[in-house]
Amino acid sequence: MSDPPCSESMCADAIADATSDLRAEMRGGTLWSPFAMECGPPFTQCGMRGRLVEVIELTERFTFNPKEGIDNPAMIISDDPDYVSTPMLRPCVLKADEDGSFGFHLRIERGCQGHVIRNVVALGPAERSSLRDGDRLLEVNETFVDDVSHPEVARHIRRSGAQLCLLVLDGQEYDQALSRGEDLRALAKAHRGESTRPPRLCHITSDPDSGLGISFTPVEGGKGRFSVSLLPGSAAERAGVCHGDRLVWMNGAAVSEISPSALGKMVKKCEDHMTVMVIDMESEQSYITRRTPILPAMAHPTSLPHRPKKLHLVLGPTGGYGFLLRQECTPSGRIVHVLLEVDTGGPAEKAGMKEGDLLLEVNGESVDSLEHEEVVHRVRQNQQVTLTTITNTGLQFHSQKDPMGFGFGFNVGFEAMTGGVFISQVVLGSPGKKAGLLEGDVLIQVNGQNVEDKCLEDVIILVKEGGNLLSLLVTRTTTSK
Repeated sequence: MSDPPCSESMCADAIADATSDLRAEMRGGTLWSPFAMECGPPFTQCGMRGRLVEVIELTERFTFNPKEGIDNPAMIISDDPDYVSTPMLRPCVLKADEDGSFGFHLRIERGCQGHVIRNVVALGPAERSSLRDGDRLLEVNETFVDDVSHPEVARHIRRSGAQLCLLVLDGQEYDQALSRGEDLRALAKAHRGESTRPPRLCHITSDPDSGLGISFTPVEGGKGRFSVSLLPGSAAERAGVCHGDRLVWMNGAAVSEISPSALGKMVKKCEDHMTVMVIDMESEQSYITRRTPILPAMAHPTSLPHRPKKLHLVLGPTGGYGFLLRQECTPSGRIVHVLLEVDTGGPAEKAGMKEGDLLLEVNGESVDSLEHEEVVHRVRQNQQVTLTTITNTGLQFHSQKDPMGFGFGFNVGFEAMTGGVFISQVVLGSPGKKAGLLEGDVLIQVNGQNVEDKCLEDVIILVKEGGNLLSLLVTRTTTSK
């Protein structure tokens, strides 16, 4: 069968009519993307082989509501040439490698605003979490840091332990947001949700009449999730715990892998006091939705005893601060710097220093990993110094409440295949690291008691029962590092 007759004028008319219909569809908002329009069967009598094609280029900008999905029929056509998209903030969750590093550097650079991410190590914790060179840091563990000093940001990172949550913005987007005068703090808050509140760290001291006044109920369908119930006016309520809160950890142990029976044993061991980290139910759901871990570094302390003190000292007329510093080793193997021989009426005593207090920081820098001579050098560098101190009792208390390893700087996990408890994390410079523990070591004994057949929660209880002293027998596997 031969092709029907066709003339160039007929083809032109057909294209014009179809184009008119096409543009009418565009005005009606039903066209989704640029496309090519084909006209009829092959043309032979007008001397043209193949198909006539007219490409229509769209100039309208399309936006859609991502909550509705890509099939959203309520597509909006925006003719606003000044349309600006919202900056894309990125959460990054990092777990330190075996040497305690997160695999990136943080800098303040000339000609760049903000805290700049640099030297991201290939295949390191930072790169695996999608942190990129040139990113700008907005939050550390959900604390806004864009407007604070570089040393303060570094302190927030160091205090995080072996896990770290960052909120960053691409460098170019950061500069554009600043040029538009956008409120970065408000953007960060909106990212996690206006109603999301941080976890709370609460220390409960038993009431002589009603005890602790707190109990825990397993959340249906969620392993390691417990709801809090309170007696009205109880010690727990006065400590800042609320009815219906979710329990995150107790006395330094995360409850995410603990059974109800094991939690009951831990509660009985508490006797007259307990320290818990809790969060309200709505905020917990926000963390779950965002796949963000709830870290102790994020918690707001509400009733903790033995708080550290900051002392500001000015050099005295004799050229000293009026105290001596001595390095000692605690029974758990931790190196501490003790403040001694505080002169009566001297700069140290006037600032509030007490004999026997322990030094934590010099000008905001931790002294945990420093030798005695290095600490002395930092104290003597200037005519004035700011020291952070704590009592010996306070150090023991906070070490016991340390969620990273019961004060010994390691954490444990359970291997379902072999049924054994192993060392899952070891903090660089910690007593655990100094004792020779490696990640992957399998526990055989805790304080002389065999734990090869025990579950994770029973091992945690045994470790905590040892107090400041701990003896472990481990076997080293080929995966230990």
